[in-house]
Amino acid sequence: MSAASEFKSNPRQAACSVLLRINKDGSYADQLMDKELANGNLTGPNRGLFAELVFGVLRRQGTLDYILKGLLDQPLSKLEPAALVLLRIGLYQLIYLDRVPESAAVNESVNLAKQLIPRASGLVNAVLRNYLRRKDSITFPNPATDPAASIAVRHSHPDWLVKQWISQLGEDETELLAEASSLQPPLTLRANTLLISRDDLLQRLLDNSIAATPCHFSPHGIQIEGRHHIPGLPGFRDGLFAVQDEASQLAGLMLDPQPGERILDTCAAPGGKATHMAQLMNNRGQIVAMDVSKRKLPLILDSAQRLGISIISTRAADLLRSDLLPENAFDRILLDAPCSGLGVIRRNPEAKWRLVPADIARLAETQKRLIDNAVKMLKPGGVLLYSTCSTTCEENESVVNDFLSRRSDCMLENFNGIFPAYEEVFTSEGMFRSWPHRHGMDGFFAARLRKMHRG
Repeated sequence: MSAASEFKSNPRQAACSVLLRINKDGSYADQLMDKELANGNLTGPNRGLFAELVFGVLRRQGTLDYILKGLLDQPLSKLEPAALVLLRIGLYQLIYLDRVPESAAVNESVNLAKQLIPRASGLVNAVLRNYLRRKDSITFPNPATDPAASIAVRHSHPDWLVKQWISQLGEDETELLAEASSLQPPLTLRANTLLISRDDLLQRLLDNSIAATPCHFSPHGIQIEGRHHIPGLPGFRDGLFAVQDEASQLAGLMLDPQPGERILDTCAAPGGKATHMAQLMNNRGQIVAMDVSKRKLPLILDSAQRLGISIISTRAADLLRSDLLPENAFDRILLDAPCSGLGVIRRNPEAKWRLVPADIARLAETQKRLIDNAVKMLKPGGVLLYSTCSTTCEENESVVNDFLSRRSDCMLENFNGIFPAYEEVFTSEGMFRSWPHRHGMDGFFAARLRKMHRG
């Protein structure tokens, strides 16, 4: 192998490239990683190391930067972006990857610096070796005097987010949530019961030496251990399952679509909930999968085709443009609203470093407009499920309560009475709240609203 091709297939170089793009363009990690893996340059264990470095650095960026600040004589903001990313990658390996020898972590980082940014290679070498000398004396903020800063630094989350969690959950539970939100999430499948039972799919996975267990709440869910190339899993090409977190599966179950009904999924891409609803309807009825992004709609139809689903049609439309939407047209509506994504930061860790508190207020205002427009399309007597993958009250309970305060023709349905078997994930007000540290699934919220017949 030539030096050029060897460098091209270097997982550390690929990780550095992706992390730089994320910082520069605000790109999404999973999309950039898919492109990198699709070109075929990374093979075997290099693919796993590449994914570990990208997601690991993003999940632990706060901790890494805190330590780097103590090792450098200059602010991190003064470093060239490539130098900062290389330091994060090198430090991540030294702290979190036991299987990478310290010498390899340092030497590979320095060699990469010589290739990408030669003038910084000495800095990278000095800082990483300085960490090895001083690692046993590094201290973090005192949990007794500054619990928010302590949790934020140790578990790598923004200060403002940790303070928000403490106000919701208290310090002890925030510690557990912060820890869970920095770990690699489980891979969860949804058995396509149009073609196979969950038990049979579970057995097929086990027969192929894939460690798998049934989900606790969703009757269709299966958790599998480790990292996997999804299209290579047994049954994928035959449409026997979709990838969908258990919390997201519960959203479809709680809307409870029935065969023969007309359903609207208002923000449908990439289609996980739409295809689940079709499955629950036994592929009978009609689902309109709507999304503001026209280019994402083929993803929904491709997924439906693979799963053997024929009742989904797509429409490019903006839910904020109420003049374009039909009134009183649907039996049930799912509004999985665009949100901060704070409940899924273990899957999309780059989001937590982009968001600021002002974003939450802005999103909440948009969500209020979306729910107002969505309910217009609901038939009297119909049900709307409002959901987000956010942990904030501002995007969840506050949006629902604001809506109900302005709409005498709509009521909140209490999940505790409808689905008593799931009471563990319901609030006392009858809304759905899941948490990674409590339930082993994404942070998710849902409330079920019924539009009443006017007398």
